[in-house]
Amino acid sequence: MDENPAPTPELDIARLDQSGRVSARLLLEQLGWRPGQRLRTDAANRAVLIWPDDAGAPLVGARGDLTLPAAVRQMCAIETGDLVVLAADLDRGMLVVHPAETVARLLADLHIRLMADGHGR
Repeated sequence: MDENPAPTPELDIARLDQSGRVSARLLLEQLGWRPGQRLRTDAANRAVLIWPDDAGAPLVGARGDLTLPAAVRQMCAIETGDLVVLAADLDRGMLVVHPAETVARLLADLHIRLMADGHGR
């Protein structure tokens, strides 16, 4: 058994609006991010990585929304109306935004392995 298991992220799902924002009130509260919070963003493996940085942009809105900058949305192929899965790592104080299709693909791979192992008959 692993003595230091990876922390389980807190999850939410949202739809990107026409202004590049997603509603993320609960996760933002859990992370302690308030309106005007300055954040840094990066893209990796079609996911948006977000963490506090005093030199970053103020990306947290007054209504519990989070703005995803156009550049990282483009790098991650996230478009208006797309569903995204938000995963908050509370221990690291980070948020990762995944396109829903990425999560669906991971689940499909798991389901294929489960069926190949004879489960679900």
